[in-house]
Amino acid sequence: MPAIFEKIDKIKPLYDIVYKITLIICKLLLIADIAITSMAVCGRYIPFIPDPAWSEQVVLTLMSYMAVLSAALAIRNGSHIRMTALDSYLPKALIRFLDILADLAVLVLALIMIVVGWQYAVKIGGRGAYESMPWLSRFWMYFPVPLAGVAMLVFEIEAIYNHVKVLLLKEDEA
Repeated sequence: MPAIFEKIDKIKPLYDIVYKITLIICKLLLIADIAITSMAVCGRYIPFIPDPAWSEQVVLTLMSYMAVLSAALAIRNGSHIRMTALDSYLPKALIRFLDILADLAVLVLALIMIVVGWQYAVKIGGRGAYESMPWLSRFWMYFPVPLAGVAMLVFEIEAIYNHVKVLLLKEDEA
């Protein structure tokens, strides 16, 4: 059984790359968010700095990207919101089962985010435009949902694989 896991573990660098790319995207979005917000605030009080009309909508869009992508990153770290107050009182096998069940539920959520999020981005987003930027489709406002769904799917597959690996390797040792 360990030979199978050794072969599958060879794709771990791919997960690391997806994680690093997602993290870099979040960092760049945060930098852009801070820069645009600073320019907009300064533009209100300093006459020679412009206060673009599009700044608020762009900042909100960037924030939505950061919110959902950072939630996907939390899946990989295991730092997402979870109830662990009763873990010390429950049998380890039950905790393991509940962790796998929770990961399967999040995997289903990721699939729904991809499918329904893409439909919304194409149908609703494709029909409208930003008020302050009529040349830019609202597709980009809805696109964070399917994008984060893809990242969540990747990280959930890894999390479920890690659960199964621990479960099967412990059974082999027993």
